[in-house]
Amino acid sequence: MQLNTLNSKNSKSKKRVGRGIGSSKGKTCGRGHKGQKSRSGVAIKSFEGGQMPLYRRLPKRGFNSIKNKNFVALINLSKIQDIINKQKNIVDNKINLSNLKKMKQINNKYTKLKLLGKGEVKNKLDIEVNFVSKSAKEKIEKLGGKVTLIK
Repeated sequence: MQLNTLNSKNSKSKKRVGRGIGSSKGKTCGRGHKGQKSRSGVAIKSFEGGQMPLYRRLPKRGFNSIKNKNFVALINLSKIQDIINKQKNIVDNKINLSNLKKMKQINNKYTKLKLLGKGEVKNKLDIEVNFVSKSAKEKIEKLGGKVTLIK
């Protein structure tokens, strides 16, 4: 069996455009008469027949400043407790952004760390963060831990 001997039964002959009046697609080739769309190489993007296009009907909103892009990682106390349960040696070290990045708990794109108070912590901790919620700070200090704010 070779490729040139194969028969394909599902091939359909295409309508050949612009091949005489008897081919049913002759003369204007199905494009109609005159006008922009009958010419070659013309695509009318977002043209709605003279109606105001959608991109101009909708209001312009929002602004994303390039300068003020802060990538702040949010981490809850429950997540920190899970990390401690998996890796016991982290209790001796300080928990901070660089340690969490090394353990692949936080993505490398983040430049700052915020501690949130959802969940409970059972161990005494030393944590270095950029931002902290009141509830998280209270819960850690109740156990005798320490939260250090970095600027």
